[in-house]
Amino acid sequence: MIVIENVAVATVDAEDTYHADGHVVVGDDGRIAAVGAGRFPADLPRVDGTGCLVTPGLVNTHHHLYQWATRGLALDETLFGWLTTLYPIWGRLDAEIVGAAAGAGLGWLALSGCTTSMDHHYVFPRDGGDVLEAEIEAARRLGVRFHPTRGSMDLSRKDGGLPPDNVVEKTDEALAATEAAIDRWHDPSPDAMLQIAVAPCSPFSVTERLMSEAAELARRKGVRLHTHLAETDDEEDFCRERFGCTPVEYAERLGWLGDDVWLAHGVHLDDAAIARLGATGTGVAHCPSSNARLGAGAARVRELLDHRVPVGLGVDGSASQEAAHLGEELRQALYTARIRGGPGALNAREALRLGTMGGARCLGRQDDLGSIEVGKLADLVVWRLDGLGHEGIDDKLAALVFGPAAPVELSLVGGRPIVERGELVHGDAETLAREARRAHDRLLRT
Repeated sequence: MIVIENVAVATVDAEDTYHADGHVVVGDDGRIAAVGAGRFPADLPRVDGTGCLVTPGLVNTHHHLYQWATRGLALDETLFGWLTTLYPIWGRLDAEIVGAAAGAGLGWLALSGCTTSMDHHYVFPRDGGDVLEAEIEAARRLGVRFHPTRGSMDLSRKDGGLPPDNVVEKTDEALAATEAAIDRWHDPSPDAMLQIAVAPCSPFSVTERLMSEAAELARRKGVRLHTHLAETDDEEDFCRERFGCTPVEYAERLGWLGDDVWLAHGVHLDDAAIARLGATGTGVAHCPSSNARLGAGAARVRELLDHRVPVGLGVDGSASQEAAHLGEELRQALYTARIRGGPGALNAREALRLGTMGGARCLGRQDDLGSIEVGKLADLVVWRLDGLGHEGIDDKLAALVFGPAAPVELSLVGGRPIVERGELVHGDAETLAREARRAHDRLLRT
């Protein structure tokens, strides 16, 4: 057991309890044993958090880790132009490249305050080896809690979709491989380090049959569902022309709304769509930096929250958002909301909630993650906020959200450290960078 003391504590509990000078006790079972104001009286090993803020670990709800190998390309394209540029390159992925990209991406996420990340992997070249296993092993080495999703595409360009033929799968093969991934990897236990979800890629790369049968498969297996939806105007036009309805209407038609579903982006949603997401409990992974980089627009986060839609944060793939820093997404989400709705549209506490409890709700882990409460898993981040970049901002939570990216003094997953004093515990940043550079060079030379 350890006590983190002399520290500001943002619990993100239902009352948004905040202690300007408090403590958090981590039990030897990897769960939170106590939290409160002032000192904890028992004689236990202690971590001095002077100058720091402790929050729940950040939860990344949308990512494509393989894309770390193709950062810095198609910098001035819209989504569809960006995809058509990169699909041929991604068709040359293999397990070695994906493993290196995942190691770099997850290591960087850990250094940015992330303790739990999903990944949406949907490109499975036939001779590429077990790319899903490669990223799972990378997460295990680094100690990050991981929710990879088994994605898929079966609607190629020749059939009216966007991706080329060489990066799509046959429908039955994709469904069988998805079920096999669930059977092999998914851990349903409350303290699971690894859970699988089902994630056909998008309406413009997946057939109606794959979408509907994937939903049936996920519910039969008791796992969650994820896909891209309503990211751009192009997607809206595609759905209206091909299916005669909006993206959300299309998703509902195929059984893709519900409290076991979270959708990536949700930028172009009208009032009726937002109301349906709220009524069904369907979540949204908000990716403000990626949406800005691709010029896709700004999600209506205030309206989503007002309709009780679970909203989490995502960095999205590193090829559409090269910074991929989850801590910085707190500020980006706040600024994006205020560009739409003024300074009252989102505050610092709400931004932190998006990155913690909102993300936990999207992943179905709200009972064990997302807030600092007794009995929950001790996934915690201690942020150092007494340096030059933050000094003078008296409210530590405001310093975290409004200030520059804060150094991570300590990050725990289930009470076990994964970052200490800004360094990875189970990996070396320079080694991860070299491996990612080799993967990038090999992929682009192939």
